[in-house]
Amino acid sequence: MTRKCRVLQRAALWFRLALLLLSAVGYAAAAGRCSSVAFPSNRLYAACSDLPHHSSSIHWSYDSAAATLSFAFVAPPPQPKGWVAWAINPIADGMLGSQTLIAFHQPDGSMGVRTYNITAYAPITEGPIDFNASNLAAEHSGGVMRLYGKLKLPAGMTVVKQVWQVGSSVADGVPQKHDFQPDNLQSKGTLDLIKGAISSSGGSTTVKKNVHGVLNAVSWGIMLPIGAIIARYLKTFKSADPAWFYLHVTCQIVGYGVGVGGWATGLYLGSKSKGIQYTTHRSIGITLFCLGTLQVFALFLRPSKDHKYRFIWNIYHYLVGYTVIVLGIVNVFKGLAILGVNHKWTMGYVTAVAILGGIALFLEVVTWFVVLKRKADARSSSNGVQHPLSDA
Repeated sequence: MTRKCRVLQRAALWFRLALLLLSAVGYAAAAGRCSSVAFPSNRLYAACSDLPHHSSSIHWSYDSAAATLSFAFVAPPPQPKGWVAWAINPIADGMLGSQTLIAFHQPDGSMGVRTYNITAYAPITEGPIDFNASNLAAEHSGGVMRLYGKLKLPAGMTVVKQVWQVGSSVADGVPQKHDFQPDNLQSKGTLDLIKGAISSSGGSTTVKKNVHGVLNAVSWGIMLPIGAIIARYLKTFKSADPAWFYLHVTCQIVGYGVGVGGWATGLYLGSKSKGIQYTTHRSIGITLFCLGTLQVFALFLRPSKDHKYRFIWNIYHYLVGYTVIVLGIVNVFKGLAILGVNHKWTMGYVTAVAILGGIALFLEVVTWFVVLKRKADARSSSNGVQHPLSDA
């Protein structure tokens, strides 16, 4: 065999080894972190899947002949004395109706699992669940809790609606209320016990929340302030009359229409999350809708400039308009806090408000200068002072 052939054979061998290594790395990456979770030797599961919230995973084996599900739920509690929970909801895709197993430190310090049938948004009470549960156990080590169990499912139930959750504290043997951050509110979805596929039902809700936020930020938080700036400052310049009025009306009506869309989206989200209320945000939103609607109808009742009620109408229009702008900006910030958006989005809106405020301040100075100059010219004219003619 020539030296050239030996070199080619070695190159081919190294190439095959590289392919095997890449395949192994690819398989490990595809398997996800759930495949690296270690259990005692007597706990083996046929499948596992990483869950999209709380750094958690679900591991299971499903016996279709016996309709039994053996599972392990793994998640880190927010605090060492906290709790983790996994549930199947046979009637809905949220908390209400979920047949829940919660693992936490028992009063004697040992780890244990208790069952809860969640029927209301209220302090939970331990009790039997709709599925026959056995082999319940729990462990806590390395900052992670592991909840084990076996459930007898109805025949043919191969796709389940799962809900999972974590909490910070337990008081007198009762798990306390969890947080209401986006991760907590979106920890639900479906699990296909045969195919191993999971889906998170929080995705569409998140999209609707984002749409709600964008619509309201653009309308109440940006367009209406721009419309107010147009009305307050452009009308000072005679050359802008009556263009400023039509710009103002167009901006406010479009802003109101977009805002109504955001308000309606908020009502829908509220109806889908009963028991979870953001009272202040909701109250301000309803107030904004009512005041904005009054402003639109007031446009059709606008008296002429020389009407005796025009002064009163102007006072009403200014007070309601500026109230809507202030409340709108405040509610946008409250909405951003509720959504828990990335800090850059909050800073982006802060920047937008700062720019509008800077423009308003600049125009305030300019318009006052124009108004004072006009008054000075008027006084000069009334005193009989003759101004030189222009050379033009």
